[in-house]
Amino acid sequence: MHEQDRNGKGRPEGFVMKKPEPEEASRMKLKLYEGVENGTLEMRGASRLMRKILGYSQKEYAEKVLKIAPRVLIDFERGTGNPTLETLQKIGSPFGFKIGFVKKQQRQ
Repeated sequence: MHEQDRNGKGRPEGFVMKKPEPEEASRMKLKLYEGVENGTLEMRGASRLMRKILGYSQKEYAEKVLKIAPRVLIDFERGTGNPTLETLQKIGSPFGFKIGFVKKQQRQ
């Protein structure tokens, strides 16, 4: 099984992502929270960024942190999955997010 990156290139099973340095992790967290706050970062991108902040592959993050099947996370991040509300809550909870309605911002 391979994890797919943005370029569609497979990574060998057992691939371990390098955890970012603390300063880089802080920048990534700021990007995450600001992106969610201002509506420029959608859920799949937020999930990907949360996982990368912790330095996990999709498989590791799904199994160790979220306690869900890796296929569910992989499909969600690719945009081909249809996760339950419970799964979405699991995806957001490590960074303090919860699932709910958000008023759309009007474009000016």
